[in-house]
Amino acid sequence: METNHNPASAAGLKTTLTGIIVSTILAIVKALGGIFGNSYALIADAIESTTDIVTSAMMYIGLKWSSKPADKEHPYGHGKAEALIALGIALALVIAAIVIAVESVHNIRTPHKSPKAFTLIILVVVIATKEFLYRYVIKTGNEINSGAVKADAFHHRSDAITSGAAFIGITIGLLGGPGYEVADDWAALLAGGIIIVNAYLIARPAIGELLDEELDPKLNVRITELAAEVAGVEYVQKCHIRKMGLMSHADMHVWVNKDLTVEQGHTIAHAVQDHIQSVLPQFAYIHIHIEPAGAVH
Repeated sequence: METNHNPASAAGLKTTLTGIIVSTILAIVKALGGIFGNSYALIADAIESTTDIVTSAMMYIGLKWSSKPADKEHPYGHGKAEALIALGIALALVIAAIVIAVESVHNIRTPHKSPKAFTLIILVVVIATKEFLYRYVIKTGNEINSGAVKADAFHHRSDAITSGAAFIGITIGLLGGPGYEVADDWAALLAGGIIIVNAYLIARPAIGELLDEELDPKLNVRITELAAEVAGVEYVQKCHIRKMGLMSHADMHVWVNKDLTVEQGHTIAHAVQDHIQSVLPQFAYIHIHIEPAGAVH
């Protein structure tokens, strides 16, 4: 069965392009607002939005790559590229967080003017826009079961969080008056820490996918139950699932009556595969090993 599902890939590419356009506009607005509004928290937020643009471009390339069908060199398809892209997004987040943290510490130790009030208006618009974008992208990510798209969604959410931290810091700086200017920089530093946490949440499942880790035990139980529903199947064991980008692969041992012919056993194996794929279409391949029930091993 071919692993290239164009509707899912197209949906992921659409959200990615939307994210690139929105992030570009917001990065420019936040950078200008931070420069003219004397707010490093807003400039740090612009840096985070800039990483959004870079990582979304990476993901666009990754989705195009991972949706390529299997070939001679890649018999299981190119789905692992999606997990690699998710790791790249996490790494970009870490780099952005380090840059923000270093500059925040420098600004905390260096006296400067308070941010200007109009920066709060910019942040309100940014937070609302990024939260809406997060919900749009995460919905698509869940629908097509894409780790990279979900990672991109959390990147938008982290951007909204850094904007929220900047809003709080600037508000404290404005209300507190002289001596409270550093609240803006502390907010940027806090945002850097939040970005690191998001990077971990993105990287963890991507690493698990690359290492063929059992990422969803409930799905394992479900696919075993579906196999057992097929006529002729006496027992199912050693069921393992691996994720390959938007698609999944399963390996299982299916026990049938030992007196059946090879052809009959083969027919049952195909019936198991067809039944599972009809209910769970995200499975590109079901690799089945037929075992003779009642035989001595």
